[in-house]
Amino acid sequence: MEYQKAAELNGLCKGKIVTEYLCRNGFSELTVDSKKVSVQHKTEASRKEAEDESRLPALEAAYTTILRGLGENTDRQGLLKTPLRAAKAMQFLTKGYHETIYDVLNDAIFDENHEELVIVKDIDMFSLCEHHLVPFFGKVHIGYLPSKKVVGLSKLARIVEIYSRRLQVQERLTKQIAMAISEALQPVGVAVVIEAAHMCMVMRGVQKMNSRTVTSAMLGVFREDPKAREEFLALTKGAQ
Repeated sequence: MEYQKAAELNGLCKGKIVTEYLCRNGFSELTVDSKKVSVQHKTEASRKEAEDESRLPALEAAYTTILRGLGENTDRQGLLKTPLRAAKAMQFLTKGYHETIYDVLNDAIFDENHEELVIVKDIDMFSLCEHHLVPFFGKVHIGYLPSKKVVGLSKLARIVEIYSRRLQVQERLTKQIAMAISEALQPVGVAVVIEAAHMCMVMRGVQKMNSRTVTSAMLGVFREDPKAREEFLALTKGAQ
């Protein structure tokens, strides 16, 4: 029995990422080197910070060009540092590209004999529409039916943060959150609903101030069993 990816052993090592392992007679021998993973993550974080710093001048220049293209005087006092601020802001708003669920989960997955529905509602979400680079924001409701493993509740919000801090469309964001939780916990089922307002509809285009977009992703039992799906939707109905 051979495994090429750590994700294939997910849930077998108390939430730790498997970086070195040996499989004989099933899973009788399994080596976990969590310290090595921690060092690797710190190294990757340092490299990411260095990459961001090296890219700032190009981003700053690009924002300067945009402002001048709009007819602004980039030498006036109010705009002197705006290109740099905008560049740093964009790096922060898209920092999810450099993060994975394993960066936030680590030791936060626990063995627990709990087989009932777990729901976290009203998780604030902010993202950027990839079509116009304007914000969309709203609430995320997450539910999962554990299979002997649970995750620290705050980590669900962190998973939302990872995927929302990218250029997104709401449909893909909803599915990515659900798939990430399913991969990490291997639960019986995962349900995710997002309700958001899109500034590309509110500030421009059709300019419909009160419009909301609702998307859902149902995996496992929530897709297969109408009663499970109805229970989740009933418990999240009216959540704001």
